[in-house]
Amino acid sequence: MSLRFTHETLPQRVVFAPHEVLPAEIARLGDRPLVIGDRSGLLPDASHFTEVAMHVPVEVAERARKAAHDADVLVSIGGGSTTGLAKAIALTTGLPIVAVPTTYAGSEATDVWGLTENGRKTTGSDRRVLPRTIVYDAALTASLPLELGIASGLNAVAHCVDSLWAPRADPINRALALAGFHALTGGLPRLGEFAGREQTLYGAYLAAVAFASAGSGLHHKICHVLGGMYNLPHAQTHAVMLPHVLALNAAAAPEIPPADLRQLLDRVDAPRALRDYGLREADLPAAVDAILAAVPPGNPVPVTTGNLTELLRRAWAGQEPQ
Repeated sequence: MSLRFTHETLPQRVVFAPHEVLPAEIARLGDRPLVIGDRSGLLPDASHFTEVAMHVPVEVAERARKAAHDADVLVSIGGGSTTGLAKAIALTTGLPIVAVPTTYAGSEATDVWGLTENGRKTTGSDRRVLPRTIVYDAALTASLPLELGIASGLNAVAHCVDSLWAPRADPINRALALAGFHALTGGLPRLGEFAGREQTLYGAYLAAVAFASAGSGLHHKICHVLGGMYNLPHAQTHAVMLPHVLALNAAAAPEIPPADLRQLLDRVDAPRALRDYGLREADLPAAVDAILAAVPPGNPVPVTTGNLTELLRRAWAGQEPQ
């Protein structure tokens, strides 16, 4: 069978090195940095904006944009929420971003932005928000609590899995996603070691590159709806939902058997139940309606009120996927 597809690679400088290279990388883009995040020790002389919140509330983004009025480069140091806030600034200002991830969220390698207003999370893609440079240093993830590191790494695994059936899935991002999955399964059980954290960062980057190309599939649409409506923690929501969505779409991802994913989840004692993070059983019908409206085209299995309700109910209760 002949190959027929179109793949687009995003332009970005990626630096795996000790964070001491950061001043030189910033100087390539500007000389008046605004640091987003609370890691003031890395750039003590720069201006800082430390008000970071999950899902990037619109009002926080507005305050951050005002704080950036005199900056010529943004430096995000933190997890996905920090990167997301820098992207919200870049979306309206066009300022370049140097991203320094301290989790495995992967947002730094995508041109996807998200803003939340009145319980509704809106996402989109725009080249202005793609960080120009990423500096990866596994030493900066050492202070991340193990439980949060595992949830964040499973968010990266979700990028791999969703890239196999997302609207723009193709053989190149499939190859990246599978390589990322294998790196993550090797690194996540060893987050207590520098080598494990470094391998997990590498896998998270590959996963994010695949996701940026393939687009947002069913898994991410579900998690964005739940996060925006109920303010659920981003990484933990991904970790809980992952085996359930894979079970639904398993035929489209034969390279990642559900049993292999379950073995990984068991090894790292992954989060199991949405009810542990504040979602009520009474919230499920409204969530189903909102998710049905956001299901991406081309999902390999038709998503119905019935199978989505059952999927969410099991994820809420912490039961095994069906």
